[in-house]
Formats: sequence, C-alpha cells, structure tokens
Amino acid sequence: MAIKQVFKLRKGLDIRLQGKAPEEKRQLAATDDYGLMPAAFVGVTPKVVVKEGETVKAGDALFVNKQYPDVKFASPVSGTVVAVERGERRKVLCVKVKADKDQQYVDFGKKDVSALDGAAVKAALLEAGLFGYIDQLPYAVSTNPETKPKAIFVSALRDKPLAGSFEFEVKGQEADFQTGLTALSKIAPVYLGVGEGSSLAEMKDVEVNAFVGKCPAGNVGVQVNHIAPVNKGEVVWTVDPTAVLFFGRLFNTGKVNLTRTVAVGGSEVSSPAYVDALVGTSLGVILEGQIKGENVRIVDGNPLTGKPSTKEGYLGAHTSEVTVIPEGNDADEMLGWILPRLKQFSTSRSYFSWLCGKKEYALDARIKGGERRMIMSGEYDKVIPMDIYPEYLVKAIITGDIDRQEALGIYEVSPEDFALAEFVDSSKLELQRIVREGLDILRKENE
Repeated sequence: MAIKQVFKLRKGLDIRLQGKAPEEKRQLAATDDYGLMPAAFVGVTPKVVVKEGETVKAGDALFVNKQYPDVKFASPVSGTVVAVERGERRKVLCVKVKADKDQQYVDFGKKDVSALDGAAVKAALLEAGLFGYIDQLPYAVSTNPETKPKAIFVSALRDKPLAGSFEFEVKGQEADFQTGLTALSKIAPVYLGVGEGSSLAEMKDVEVNAFVGKCPAGNVGVQVNHIAPVNKGEVVWTVDPTAVLFFGRLFNTGKVNLTRTVAVGGSEVSSPAYVDALVGTSLGVILEGQIKGENVRIVDGNPLTGKPSTKEGYLGAHTSEVTVIPEGNDADEMLGWILPRLKQFSTSRSYFSWLCGKKEYALDARIKGGERRMIMSGEYDKVIPMDIYPEYLVKAIITGDIDRQEALGIYEVSPEDFALAEFVDSSKLELQRIVREGLDILRKENE
C-alpha cells in the first residue's frame, strides 16, 4: 500500500549528539550470560515460574503476569536458570539464564497467518510468551488479553537522539515484518507510521502514514493523537516494530527468536556501530572495549527516555539503543553558567551555540540547576506536537485532580511524550516520572 497521508509537524526539537552509530555492524563476543528483566514490561506484576537450577528452552516461560497468568514471558535462550534476583519487598528484578552452547528451541509450529483469525493470532502469541510485548494506551502499560483495541499502531520512525534506524534493522527481514503486520491486522486495523520516503511504504494489510518533522514525530503517542485519539473507555495497542519482527519470526519458523539490532553509540563510545543481540544480553558484552572514559553514564536506551544502567545490566526488552555519555559530576567550569560557551546546547540563546548551526554536541548527564516552581512559559508546547495542553495536564497530575486530567487528555499520553519537555524545562521537573505516577494512579482508580 502507498502512503495514505503525510503529517507535517512543526513542533519538536532535534538534539544532535556526538557518537551516532553509522549503518554498519560489528560482531559481539560469545557469551552465556543473559537476564530477562520484568521492569521492561511496564504494568506487569511478575510471578516467576522457574526455579534456580532448572533447564529451559528458548521460548519457555520464565515468569508470567500475576494478574493475567496467560501472559507469559519467554526465555531468549536455552540453558540453566542460575538466579532469580529480587529487590526490596521481594520484587523480582531479573531472571538470569546461563545459555547452552547448542541452543534448543520450543517448536510452536509454523502457521499461515492468512488462514488465522484474530483469536488464533492472540492464542499463538500467548502460547509463545510474546503477547507481553504489546503495549496499550491509555496508561502506557503492557496490555492484557481482555482488552479489545479499536486500532493497533506501529511506529517505524525512530528520531530520538542517537536512535537506531529501523530501516537498517529490517533489511533482509521484510518478509518477517510483513507477516507480523498481517497477523496483527487480524485483531484490529493496523496503522504503520514511517518517515517520508520510507522503504516500508509498500507494506500490505496496514494503513501507512508518513510523519515529517522534528523529534518526537516518531513517538507512537504522537501518531495516535493525529490519527485516532484515545477517548475514555477506548483502547489502542502500540507495538514496537522490532516486536513485530518477533511475531513474524514466530509464525514463519515456529520458534521464538528475540534477536534485535541495537545501535551502540554516544560520545563516550570509541567505535559506534550496530550489533545483533538477543533481548537480555549482558551490557558488559555489548560495550566490551568500547567505553572511552571512566566517569560515564551507561544508558539502556536513548539519552532522553532510557534507563541508567551498568555493565552488569542486561539489554531491555524494548531497547533499540545502548548509549554512553559523560556523567558530568566531575566537571569544574570557571564562572559556571555565566560563562558564554559554544560547546553546550541550549534551546534559548543563553549560549552562543545557537550560531553553530547543525553542530553535534557531547552533552553530559547533569541537570544543571535545581528543581523550582513550575513556570507557565509555554516551553512544553513548543516541543510536544499533540492536541493537548501539556503544562496544565502536568499541574493536574501534581495536584491529583483526576477529573481535570481526563479532560486534558491524559488517556492519550505516555511518559516518553514528555521527554523533550523535561529536557527544555527550566523548572527542572522530572516530567516523565510525574506522568508515569499519574497514569499509575489513574489506572488503579479505574480498575
């Protein structure tokens, strides 16, 4: 199908950082260290269904959603369960598996998706432990089998700082991507968001729309807002494009293959490149020999929405980038913020860097200021291309006014939609955390 409509967005902000991965791959060193982290599946309360010392195959369930036990989460590898790490109040942090040299897979059987209906597709994804990779709006959480979506959205446009290109990832896997899209189309209408001139515009069984503009044009929430806004009582599913590949591989091969192409970049990475890695791969293996400095921030994800991690961490289920930037807590600048500078990025004209055009910056992880009272300055509106009032919505969340939150469109947003607003916010508020907490409270109220 050709592109149905082109949406040109004027609001947004592109942050150009040093260390973007070129479209070339490097091989990872062999490893047997893998771990699946339940925290990557937002809204899921995990119940571990394996014990230490137990052997599993790739595709066997490691844990399930306690509230919906049919929703399983598959092991990325075959091997031996070596640890179930828990934190405070016995919260499950990670299920670790030592991989076998010769991988064994659960055979779920090849399926012709054209002959399946929506119920059969859903049942196949549940059986293979892949259904949990589907998220939903409202609440921006992993969905459950009881929801009935009015539409399914897939954004193949990644435009955050140092983001990996899905166009590069999908090369040679177009058949699996098409199969995954066709399978989802059996459940509800599928909307595929792409960039202008995308090679994916000819995908079948979906409505393809192009989004042109600055970041966050690739946010699936932005695309939902422009095509099929979510009202109270409605549900849309959102699926990462790599998860669509997982689904396609399942139907085409009968096996669970959680390999994804990850962009490894950042100003503190010596040789930025892409790597093919399984979900749950050790970050120490991915970053082996690549970190230039000592005082650095390792991010499981991109610098805007990713989670701080360490070399002992594992690749998240929805992670398309691993980035390394300076921590910045050892910086000692003469005159501090008063000093005019060219090497720091600013959305205002506080620094002379606005004269430097499309320069790339080596930004660090400092907040550069303390939290202060919220100023209604219109800063958020400039970088959020959605039909909402973001500043008023944030104030309603902070004050706990649920009725006002609903009126201001909280059902349409996810924390990542406020990532750029958090970056430009002169009040230094943790907007993504505030929105996440607001969504969690609203979800509990409506259950």
